[in-house]
Amino acid sequence: MAHAYIEDLSKHVGQEVEIRGWLYNRRESGSIQFLIFRDGTGLVQGVLTKKDPAFEKAKQLSQESSVKVCGTVKEEKRAPGGYELILKDFEIVQRVEGDYPISHKEHGPDFLLNHRHLWMRTPRQAAILRVRHEVMQAMRDFFDERGFIATESPIFTPSACEGTTTLFEVNYFDENKAYLSQSGQLYLEATAMALGRVYWIGPAFRAEKSKTRKHLTEFWMLEAEMAYFEQPQNIELQEALVKYIVQRCLEKRVRELNDLGRNTSMLEAVLKEPFARLLYNDAIKLCNELCKEKIAKGEVEEIPWGGDFGAPHEEALGAHFGRPVFIEKMPAMMKAFYMEPDPANPDLVLAADLIAPEGYGELIGGSQRISDIDLLKKRLKEFGLPEEPYQWYIDLRKYGGVPHSGFGMGVERTVSWICGLEHLREAIPFPRTIYRLTP
Repeated sequence: MAHAYIEDLSKHVGQEVEIRGWLYNRRESGSIQFLIFRDGTGLVQGVLTKKDPAFEKAKQLSQESSVKVCGTVKEEKRAPGGYELILKDFEIVQRVEGDYPISHKEHGPDFLLNHRHLWMRTPRQAAILRVRHEVMQAMRDFFDERGFIATESPIFTPSACEGTTTLFEVNYFDENKAYLSQSGQLYLEATAMALGRVYWIGPAFRAEKSKTRKHLTEFWMLEAEMAYFEQPQNIELQEALVKYIVQRCLEKRVRELNDLGRNTSMLEAVLKEPFARLLYNDAIKLCNELCKEKIAKGEVEEIPWGGDFGAPHEEALGAHFGRPVFIEKMPAMMKAFYMEPDPANPDLVLAADLIAPEGYGELIGGSQRISDIDLLKKRLKEFGLPEEPYQWYIDLRKYGGVPHSGFGMGVERTVSWICGLEHLREAIPFPRTIYRLTP
């Protein structure tokens, strides 16, 4: 008998197959039992009648007992996934004794997070993790198709990438200190000078004591750096990437998105028009105008020049345009030391943030990087950063410096937006926040 995965049952209609998985739920209606099984790829309903030899044995099954079941695949539009199994027999691999912690009822978020190792077995959480897989695979395919080279950056670093203090400090042999990386960008700039166009997807760590639904202390980043790329090309690449990811999820994960109740028309709209683009000066004026009633009531703060966009402002921008928005030419005072100044106004830098619609905030931050060695040294001094830890980074300009650009994209924010989640904690297998280090 052939082993089959639940997601492939459409290929086995009329055939007898074996499913290897777990019992998700069981209910009895008179002389019929309905057993819902999961195997990591989906759910399928198995049916037993009282005349079947396995009918009484099925009553021994408890939630999440692991089983091997055999039966004939039948098309049934009313069943989960559109197919069901006419059960013949099953083998109990391990029977769960006692009550399974996560029953089919409402549980609070803390309880669920304490049982995250089990919570992810539920259909909603499994669907999110499958979308996460698709997002990350789409990222890899996008760059591979364009000739980029995948490379890596270290997790242990001797200093902050952006000169900030939100770092996790760790002991590193012989009483030296090291830090968990906030970003692989500086190292990717080095590999870009060797390989031309590079990317990586890896973990990043921020010691911000932030409690918002958009922050985690450990998260994953896609980062890319490109030699001989200037900011207009950088922005074009970012827009193409986002559309590629959305298109891929709509094509390959529509079942999961439907299971999550996602309004896919909001995602489809992303593919129809170019992303909106606003200069920073125009963006703060528009935000203040869109939020003027809330500002007057004291519910939202007005954005001053040099100020950042809060959640209400980002939500207002998304609602206004109905698609992602690039905010370009940001004030130098609010950005990192390595960003190239705008030739027309040195108070601005050639940087852009991509704001997602529907209030999901910043998806991408990117810029053209400083290529002039003297200017880079000047900026380090202005930021109060010593040259010595960055000497290797300065060398990239000393030995064959070229115009180059890059960006970073948050994996969990992207997954949250595509899935329509309320909190980033569902977009990663084991979330880490200021209050959570387990399981």
